[in-house]
Amino acid sequence: MINIVPYEPSLRGLWNDLITVARNGHFLFDRDYMEYHASRFSDVSCIILHEDAPIAVFPANVTGDTVHSHQGLTFGGLVLADTTKSARVLQVFDALISHYRGIGSKKIIYKALPPIYHRRPAQEDLYALFRFGARLVRRDVTTSIDCRCPGSYSKRRLRGLKKASSAGIQVRKSQRWRDYWHLLTGSLESRHGVTPVHTIEEIELLASRFPEAIQLYVSTLDDHVVAGVVMYNTATVAHAQYIAVSDDGRRVGALDCLLDHVILRYQQTHRFFDFGISNEDGGRILNEGLVSQKEEFGGSTVVHDVYELSIE
Repeated sequence: MINIVPYEPSLRGLWNDLITVARNGHFLFDRDYMEYHASRFSDVSCIILHEDAPIAVFPANVTGDTVHSHQGLTFGGLVLADTTKSARVLQVFDALISHYRGIGSKKIIYKALPPIYHRRPAQEDLYALFRFGARLVRRDVTTSIDCRCPGSYSKRRLRGLKKASSAGIQVRKSQRWRDYWHLLTGSLESRHGVTPVHTIEEIELLASRFPEAIQLYVSTLDDHVVAGVVMYNTATVAHAQYIAVSDDGRRVGALDCLLDHVILRYQQTHRFFDFGISNEDGGRILNEGLVSQKEEFGGSTVVHDVYELSIE
């Protein structure tokens, strides 16, 4: 009844069609997004068929004897057609386990999609993980605003907005990717000793492929970019990432003004505004300063879980 079909390029249309209508679809799972860095991963993604009709896809790669869902993506897991129900998902897990065991794998690392990204409830996979004995190995805190009942701004954030107004900060959607990537790269290197996951060429490519889903907003002072945020937008969530501010921008509240602008803008179109995770060391360390800043805009916690499923 269940047929596991390894993904190959000829199936791109079938894969992307299901992503578009899935209850828990996300443009990250679109093959045009996944394959910008395909050379970095050994892809073992699957399309799952029931009576020859696609009912789910599973974005995945393999390292050694471990299948991951998918290391090139923030999260993953089964992407479910609207008609795929709980009992069928149990059958899908059983078939996936047999399939990956057959290629020599011993475990699956499963990054569950946080429920705020579901178009409608789609946590059948979490029940299946429980039934098949998976264990929770990581839990991250991601800070989100429910736009139907947002929390209040702190006094510190309100003071920042007043400073930005007095300084003449301007906020707009922008195509100044290279100006902002220069600011972002310098900020990450000086403060954390890291570089952006995406190169400027990669983020420009992805923004050109998904212009409605990937957008840049910047704060400017005398036409200089002093803060920015990259928005990843789905049907339910406006997700802020790559947030950075220059020293000059920090002094005049440019980031407060920028985040206030995008929060208010996406409250009109999205159920949730998400700031992303504030964890280190596999979720065991909470960056309290970072999470506090996000909470001061009215956000609160949604967890992002990762499971390990032994299939030996």
